[in-house]
Amino acid sequence: MSSPRPHAAIWLLLSVVVIALDLWTKHIALAHLVYHQPVPFIDGFWDWTLTYNYGAAFSFLNDATGWQRWFFAALAVVISTVMTVLLFRTRRSDWSQALPYALIIGGALGNLVDRVRYGYVVDFIDWYVGQHHWPAFNIADSAIVCGAVALALFGWRKPSDPASKP
Repeated sequence: MSSPRPHAAIWLLLSVVVIALDLWTKHIALAHLVYHQPVPFIDGFWDWTLTYNYGAAFSFLNDATGWQRWFFAALAVVISTVMTVLLFRTRRSDWSQALPYALIIGGALGNLVDRVRYGYVVDFIDWYVGQHHWPAFNIADSAIVCGAVALALFGWRKPSDPASKP
C-alpha cells in the first residue's frame, strides 16, 4: 500500500518540540531541584520533586535488576518507529491521527534519551491531594498520555470519508 500524498510526516516537528521541551525542563529540574526534596508550587496539589524512575509508568519494574533499562529503551524505539511509519501512511490533514502519533513519538524519544544517558527517567512533577500522590512524571510522560488518550478517543469516532483513511 502506498502512502497518501501529502503524508503527515511534517507532524514529526511536533515530536521534536516535545523532545526539546522535555529535555529542557529535565535539565532545569536537575540543575535546581534536590533529589526527593519537594518544592511547593501549588500548596496541597503540586510540588516540584526530583525523582528517578528506573521502570516505566507508575514505576512499573522500578525495582528490577537493570534489564528493564534496555527493554524500555528498545520498546521506545519500536513504538516510535511504528508511529513514524503510521505518520507516513496518514494524510497530513488528518490531525486526529497525526497529533496523537506525534505526541507519543516525542514522549517516547524524550524518555529514551534519559534511559540511554542516565539509566533512568528524570521525573519532577508531583501532583497530590492530602497524602495521596500521583506518581511523579515529566513532559514526555504527559505527551505520551495525551497522545494515547487522543488516539483512543479519536479511534472511537466514525470516519466521515472512508477514502480519507489509509
